[in-house]
Amino acid sequence: MPKHLFSQVDVFCGAPFRGNPVAVVHDALDEHGADLRTDLMQAFARWTNLSETTFLLPPTDADADYRLRIFTPETELPFAGHPTLGSARAWLAVGGRPSRSGVVVQQTETGLVPVRDRGDELAFVAPPLTRTGQPEASLREAVVRAIGVQEEQVRGMQWVVNGPQWLGVLLSDADAVLSARPDFPAIQALGGVEVGLIGPHLVGGDADYEVRALCSGTAVPEDPATGSLQAGLAQWLIGDGLAPTSYVAAQGTAVGRTGRVTLEQQPWEGKDVVWVGGQTALRVAGAVDLT
Repeated sequence: MPKHLFSQVDVFCGAPFRGNPVAVVHDALDEHGADLRTDLMQAFARWTNLSETTFLLPPTDADADYRLRIFTPETELPFAGHPTLGSARAWLAVGGRPSRSGVVVQQTETGLVPVRDRGDELAFVAPPLTRTGQPEASLREAVVRAIGVQEEQVRGMQWVVNGPQWLGVLLSDADAVLSARPDFPAIQALGGVEVGLIGPHLVGGDADYEVRALCSGTAVPEDPATGSLQAGLAQWLIGDGLAPTSYVAAQGTAVGRTGRVTLEQQPWEGKDVVWVGGQTALRVAGAVDLT
């Protein structure tokens, strides 16, 4: 089996090595031109032990520039945000040329995802939510206990599913987000629910909101910067008038990172959509032997 070009990209990076890394395998085909075996992709993702590892493949949709498969150490995802931006950066870095000027179109299991290229910063169009609405009362109570906050600190809770099963929790302020003491075994016992916390900062800082992503998997219990969660939270909060149409969210503070995510509602192809963006930087470039 041939060696493959390999990249590792820092995404939503507020400073070097302070964002969320993603591993990217280019031209993920075997010697016969078929996709690499799924079990091999999963094994490599488990070995990298990053929150996500991606594989770039030829598109099967004529409107896409490439096709993407996304794996955590434990499972394959139909869509994820920081792997979308990191994979686009890696594809551009090895000479990828989008068919549409300034916009890379990525094919995923959830459909086509446009990625806007503005130099160091990339931004993707948030995919439509596949589940919204409030959780049932028993789940809400279990989530409040699992994330380690008081009920009076909770200002709202809503499903924001766009692939991962995110349940968004709006807290009173950023301090409530950062002082939450999650019980990760209790979160893992919620049955695959991924919990996203968000609360507003005081005016005057470099971020308007603080976000934490508390995950159901054991490999990465708290994700340092999460595009899919940020996309869902923005669609909920902007749509309900609970957040402005443009803001910056900090993420990763609780795990020693300085992720910064820009969220803005802007027109795209005749309708208002949420763009999710941030700085991306290629940190590792080489080759990987998957034999």
